[in-house]
Amino acid sequence: MSTRACIIVVSDRAHQGIRPDATAPALAQVLAEGGFAVDAVSVVPDEIPAIAAAIAEASRGGGLVLTTGGTGAAPRDVTPEATRQVITKELPGFGEEMRRRSLATVPSAIGSRATAGTCGLALVVNLPGSPKGAVECLAFVLAAARHVLTLLAGDTRDCGQAAPAPDGIPAAATASPSLQRT
Repeated sequence: MSTRACIIVVSDRAHQGIRPDATAPALAQVLAEGGFAVDAVSVVPDEIPAIAAAIAEASRGGGLVLTTGGTGAAPRDVTPEATRQVITKELPGFGEEMRRRSLATVPSAIGSRATAGTCGLALVVNLPGSPKGAVECLAFVLAAARHVLTLLAGDTRDCGQAAPAPDGIPAAATASPSLQRT
């Protein structure tokens, strides 16, 4: 069974038809390969009300909601602000991990303001607007996204047993000190 996903392209130029979007097709391919069914792709301008409305609409069906673009410091980059208007629980670790991993090859990644959070039974994740950056950042957080979606679906078994240890660190080293036995 596949998990539902929606992609929201945040771009004034793509919305106006000035520039075709290449990011959504690249993400859709990665999602399909990862067992996600892309339910919808929408294109909205860099405006908080339009972005927030698109996120709220896409979140109604649960699943993974990806935004692309609008995460930088330019005056019209407002995707994180719009996201914060509709999410109920912010999950800043997604943005932190994307910045951390991207910084190794893209020095400007430190200027990203991408975030993530829950909206009902959906996980909303802000990704960069470039196809390469969006695909790379999705790869950095896709395992964590699956875990959050499992939790949102009601599977709340012991998280320490359900999730693999990060970056090859032995599971015992990542367990909470209160859970470790000496």
